[in-house]
Amino acid sequence: MNATYTVLTTGTALCLSASFAFAELTDATQTFPHVAGSAIGKSLSEQIGSGHDSAYLPGSSSYIIERDPFRSIRRGRQIFQRKFTLEQGQGPRVSADSTGDIAANPGLGAGLTDSCAACHGRPRGSAGFGGDVATRPDSRDAPHLFGLGLQEMIADEMTRRLRQIRDQAVADAMARGTPVTKRLRAKGVKFGELTAHPDGGIDTAAIEGIDDDLRVKPFFAQGGTISMREFIIGAFKAEMGMEAWDPVLCAATDPVAPMLTESPAGFVFDPTQDEFERPPVCDAITDNDLDGVVSEIDPALVDHLEFYLLNYFKPGTGKPSQSAKQGRKLLHDIGCSSCHKPNMRIKEDRRVADVETGYDAKRGIFNRLFAVAEKRAVIIQDQADIPKQLPEGDSFLVRNIYSDFKRHDLGPSFHERNYDGTMTTHFMTEPLWGVGSTSPYGHDGRSINLEEVILRHGGEAQESRDAFARLANSDRRKILDFLGTLILFPPDDTASNLNPGVPGTSDPQDPSQHGSINLGALFVNPSDPE
Repeated sequence: MNATYTVLTTGTALCLSASFAFAELTDATQTFPHVAGSAIGKSLSEQIGSGHDSAYLPGSSSYIIERDPFRSIRRGRQIFQRKFTLEQGQGPRVSADSTGDIAANPGLGAGLTDSCAACHGRPRGSAGFGGDVATRPDSRDAPHLFGLGLQEMIADEMTRRLRQIRDQAVADAMARGTPVTKRLRAKGVKFGELTAHPDGGIDTAAIEGIDDDLRVKPFFAQGGTISMREFIIGAFKAEMGMEAWDPVLCAATDPVAPMLTESPAGFVFDPTQDEFERPPVCDAITDNDLDGVVSEIDPALVDHLEFYLLNYFKPGTGKPSQSAKQGRKLLHDIGCSSCHKPNMRIKEDRRVADVETGYDAKRGIFNRLFAVAEKRAVIIQDQADIPKQLPEGDSFLVRNIYSDFKRHDLGPSFHERNYDGTMTTHFMTEPLWGVGSTSPYGHDGRSINLEEVILRHGGEAQESRDAFARLANSDRRKILDFLGTLILFPPDDTASNLNPGVPGTSDPQDPSQHGSINLGALFVNPSDPE
């Protein structure tokens, strides 16, 4: 695991106040002396608080998420940056010595690290991209996590739409007494077709780019995981050797009586529709990895981290140019947008805030970027007359994502070797937002720049790849210029309407001067500060 990039950052992305902070953090009870802002103010047990259980129990994760959502976001960020210790259960990954059949359990080959930010910590400590993870013989290039919650919501809504079409086809076939064929289409993406029979059977042979259960899985290059919560718990185990016991997923995956559950972040786990990944342990007393530590990751920590990633910033857009504008059109003209679809609409947004970040020569300070944050939550009074801040649930147009959430075969240059000698051949269309910041390219990081990764395409993308190759050098450059405007950014150092900083400052290293995206201004609970 490459974790050599843990650099000093100024400010705290999602901070209550502008102060110095680091990409990876210990807490104030672990290390001393302290540089101002260089440590988490709460111990791990204090971050757990009253645990996961009741939304009416002050200090529980559910209570905080509903009543003080920014505090949960900030706590999730701190968990993301926290450097876990051996005493807290960090390592080994699988068993006491972490040995076994690597073909059956690729986690044995995963890099061992001590924080989420070690793999996903750039730029400047954001939930960005980072090193390679040796989960396959050719490794994996750790993806950025900007816009992760939006991806989960898009995939979940697409799944629901596809299943509605399937269920209607079955109902129509049973009512008519003859087979019924329906095209599968969700958010403008075609997934082939299915045929329902009067006896309730379904012919799935013509389905494309998705499993027969019609579940769109947005996470991992091969489209293998449904939810952020599963991703979080799996990463804790595979990359840090830390076991999360989670009543939400444990109930949904109970081998005897699985139950429909919902996480505090609003994702519904329905075992009648899907098969979810079972956590490594399902109670607070089992030491599955035999390291002498139990209850390594409390469910409350998973709650805060899931809510943090649900609400994390989407990528931004850099300096526009005439060349980039022309490149955007050329990208469409040569057929790339048939898979890399630019925009998708979410019907019910579960986030409580949105941030739009783009080039602004007047108000931008660091990187000439400026962010505009808006609250997407409503305040209601519950039965106990306690105010809640809940998502508005309105529709939201996700711009510049450039994906279709569908799996494709891009030819042998993208195929991936597994430890058992087999090949993974189909991969989900990688969203292009942020692509201007995330070299090297490809799920394995084997392409050195954007032009090379485009020319690496084959298979289903061969025609578009060849159209790109035939372009004049000047037109190729226009497409690359456009892709270069799809960027990530350091929230710690990006001025915003919430903390605009001082344009023209003589001290851009001072957080109070260069501004930050201070979501705390949207969600303030003076009676219960973090």
